[in-house]
Amino acid sequence: MSVGTERTRNSTTVDVRITTRAELALRGVRLDAEVARPAGAGPSDDGHVLVDGANAALPTNPASPYSVRDGRVWLGEEDTGIELSPVRRPKFYDLTTSDGVRYEQIARLHGSDVLATTVVQTCIRYAESDRCRFCTIEESLRGGATVAAKTPAQLAEVAEAAVRLDGVRQMVMTTGTTTGPDRGARNLVRSVRAVLEAVPGLPIQVQCEPPGDLRWIGELKDAGATAIGLHVEALDEQVRRRWMPGKSQVPLTEYEAAWDDAVRVFGHNRVSTYLLVGLGEDPDELIAGAAGLIKRGVYPFVVPFRPMAGTLAARDGLGAPSGELLSYVTDAVAELLKAAGMSGADQGAGCAACGACSVLKTAGG
Repeated sequence: MSVGTERTRNSTTVDVRITTRAELALRGVRLDAEVARPAGAGPSDDGHVLVDGANAALPTNPASPYSVRDGRVWLGEEDTGIELSPVRRPKFYDLTTSDGVRYEQIARLHGSDVLATTVVQTCIRYAESDRCRFCTIEESLRGGATVAAKTPAQLAEVAEAAVRLDGVRQMVMTTGTTTGPDRGARNLVRSVRAVLEAVPGLPIQVQCEPPGDLRWIGELKDAGATAIGLHVEALDEQVRRRWMPGKSQVPLTEYEAAWDDAVRVFGHNRVSTYLLVGLGEDPDELIAGAAGLIKRGVYPFVVPFRPMAGTLAARDGLGAPSGELLSYVTDAVAELLKAAGMSGADQGAGCAACGACSVLKTAGG
C-alpha cells in the first residue's frame, strides 16, 4: 500500500470531502458548462462552476460517474452532499471593440468573478523541442479563440466592461515568454497601468517567467500589480528537463532569486508558483519542496496535471494522476499552509486567490 493510499483511508470526514473534490477535478462531471476555457497557457480546458459556493474548474466529461441533480453532485445514486452550479455566461462576452475584436478573444471569465488574459499568446519556447508538454498557449490562437497580442487599451476596455456588467473582482494577466531580459514583464507593466487607469483599485496578479533582469519585478509592483506568479511547475530537475525542455534552461537558482526578490517587493504571501501533481515527481519530495516555498513566503499552488487536447502529453497518451495521489499531496500542503497562516485568499488576486484549478481551498489552504 502506498503512503498516499494509507493516508486517504485513515483520513477524517473532512478528508473524504477532499478526496471527492479531487475526483471531480480529475474525472469531471456530466454537465454542459456555459463558461469554459478551450485551451491556452493554463493547466486545464475545463468548465467553470461553483462548488459549495467557491470557484472551480472541472472537466465537462460525458463519461464521468458524477452528475448534477437539483444543484447537487451525485455519484451514481449517492448524493455526495456537494453543491454545484454553473457559472453563467457573462454579459461582456457579447461586446466587440471598435475594430471588430470580440471581448471574449481579449479576456475570459474564470470562475464567477475573475477576468483572465494572456497578454501575448505566443511563446519563444513553443517549438516542439522546447515546448512544455502540458501547454497549449498557441493552440487557442490557431483555433481563433483569441488574438496574438492584446493592447493595453483593449485590456482596459474589456476590464471596465467586465467589472461594470458582470461584477468581476480581480484580474489575472499572464504571458508567453518573449525575447529580451524582461521575458514578457514589459508588456505586463504597460497592461497593468492601462487597466488600473480604467478601473482604479482592481486587484491584478501578473504571471511570467523570472525576468532575467530582476528590476522588472519592482516595475510590475510600481505599475500597480497586487500579486505575482512565477511558475516553476516542478522542482525535480529530471522532471523539469523531461516536461519543460525549454523552460528548464532557466535554472532553479534564478527562480529562487526571483521568488526572494518578489517577496521583498510584493510582500509575504503575495507571490505564488504552480506545482503540478502527476508529472512523476516523488510526492513526498514535492511536499518537502512546497514546505521550502512556504518558508520563503511563496504560496505553492498545487494543481493536478490534466492532459489537454493539443498538448504533447495528450498526443503521447499520458494521463492524469490518481485521486489518491492528488488528495495526499493537497492535504499535506494545505496542512503546511495552515500551520504557516497562509491562505490563497490573502494573495489578493490571481490563481491562488481564485482557487478554481486546485483542491487546496477545499482542504483549507
